[in-house]
Amino acid sequence: MLRFQGTRNWVYPLWIDGRFQRLRRWAFLALHLILFLTPWISIGGNQALRFDLQERRLYAFGAIFTASDTLLLLFLLLFLAFSLFFFTSLYGRLWCGYACPQTVFLEAWVRPIERWLEGERATRMRRDQGPWTAGRALRKAAKWALFLVAAFIVSMAFMSYFAGARELWTGRAGPVEYTLVGIFTVAWFWDFAWFREQFCNFLCPYARFQSVLQDPDTLTISYDPARGEPRGADAKKSGRCIDCKKCVVVCPAGIDIRNGFQLECIGCAACIDACDSVMTRLGHRSLVVYGTLNQLQGKPTRRLQVRTVVYAALLLALAVATGAVLATRVPFEASVGRAPGSLYTLDDDGRVRNTFLLRIANNTASADSVAFQLALELEGLPDAELIAPEVKLAPEEGRLVPLVVRVRAHDVVARTIPLRLRVRSPLGERVLATTFKSGGESGEEERARAEH
Repeated sequence: MLRFQGTRNWVYPLWIDGRFQRLRRWAFLALHLILFLTPWISIGGNQALRFDLQERRLYAFGAIFTASDTLLLLFLLLFLAFSLFFFTSLYGRLWCGYACPQTVFLEAWVRPIERWLEGERATRMRRDQGPWTAGRALRKAAKWALFLVAAFIVSMAFMSYFAGARELWTGRAGPVEYTLVGIFTVAWFWDFAWFREQFCNFLCPYARFQSVLQDPDTLTISYDPARGEPRGADAKKSGRCIDCKKCVVVCPAGIDIRNGFQLECIGCAACIDACDSVMTRLGHRSLVVYGTLNQLQGKPTRRLQVRTVVYAALLLALAVATGAVLATRVPFEASVGRAPGSLYTLDDDGRVRNTFLLRIANNTASADSVAFQLALELEGLPDAELIAPEVKLAPEEGRLVPLVVRVRAHDVVARTIPLRLRVRSPLGERVLATTFKSGGESGEEERARAEH
């Protein structure tokens, strides 16, 4: 980090303005608002979006999701994955250029700080290639200090979704949370100060498999060689490339888009704005465009293909399935299991007794939520007696309730009898399956031996 030459190829992108860069800045602003403001929004007395790992709960805009909602998590992950496939097959690397945190923080924090303290591209290159001076050292120290502050703020914002924004920013979170903030701060500082575009080039898996998702009909950023080549002295008049290399010096990945498709390209469209700023002054169109390979080769482009339709159908199916699960979801949990170490007991009055433990949780948290009482009902075992305490759950409350099921010994003729426990509440009901254990046909004999 102290020497920029010899250890890596340092990239000095030139700042450029243009329609695509303005669009990216609006996207960056929206993403920053989501990142920094969402944890401070309260819905139903809880943070609008929070992952409570200790309690294994997700608070999402007034609803509470737990481990029993794993199916929803699976649908969400599949929806995000197929969304990535769908949009990449149509529009290329939109995620990398407009929404990836690596891109957003580099362009919104790191590059502006660097330009402010060290000047534009030519000035930074001249200073970095020269000897160390007091002024250069002071600029570097100030830049790295601001990078450290930016890394800390980003890490705190990220951890706010797990530790709670109010607790974290007021110093009331635990040591584990602040330790994680420190680890993330170091990681982000290292990325801001040194690693940068190398993450996209060497570590990001998306760059590796994006070429599999693209085809000649995918909209990508491309140089038009038919209009741009050959480069020559009369290029200004004919509209060919004048070899100004502005599309190269603005690239944050340090590539030359004129060499064709490259994995390092993040789709930021800086080269389009750069070429456009030059060619429009010459009275021509930009030679770097959003287009498909078929368009550049003069072939017809088919936007709807088999795999695109398949991706769209899968996205629609996942959206419908998620909606159906949410519509039928009961916001309270219930599970039943046999009490540890117990099978069955013969009581003095001749009844067979089984003891169960009912785990229940009220997953409502809105401001108007009230405590409700549960009704328990046995199914599958006629004339059974259910002994249970009165169960009343407050919002976000969970409880472990002991249950006793008793049946007359002569009414049970099997050692294992299927049993269902229906748990009713104002929010809905759940039917829990379990089994009733007994001595079967030998139950009366056991009872007689016990009396003697």
